Amino acid sequence: MDKIKFELEIPIHASPSMLYNYIATPSGLEKWFANKVNSRGKIITFFWDGSEEEAKIVTKKSGEKIKYKWLESGNDESYFEFKIQVDSLTKDVSIIITDFADDEESLEEAKQLWMSQIEELKHIIGA
Repeated sequence: MDKIKFELEIPIHASPSMLYNYIATPSGLEKWFANKVNSRGKIITFFWDGSEEEAKIVTKKSGEKIKYKWLESGNDESYFEFKIQVDSLTKDVSIIITDFADDEESLEEAKQLWMSQIEELKHIIGA
């Protein structure tokens, strides 16, 4: 069954370099995304209340974006990506999250979860 790709673009008042540290480093991700994050090369292990998930860093462009692929998702096309976008005129910063939901039923839930996570990130960085 094909997963449903979605994107969320959320304005965030932070410098791109500071924001990048929160989306691409274990210490930054631990502050808002997972309870604990370990890194072994391109393999990242995320720990949440009694569970853990492993993801591989697929692409990374310093200061701009990072794309992860859950190892358990196998050969499907799914991934999740954080992209930092800066408006060339206003210099407003947004974070663009690309992810996949399993089906229509879980799509809204997935979006809500990301919005909740980003609210936590905004709170942590004072945005």
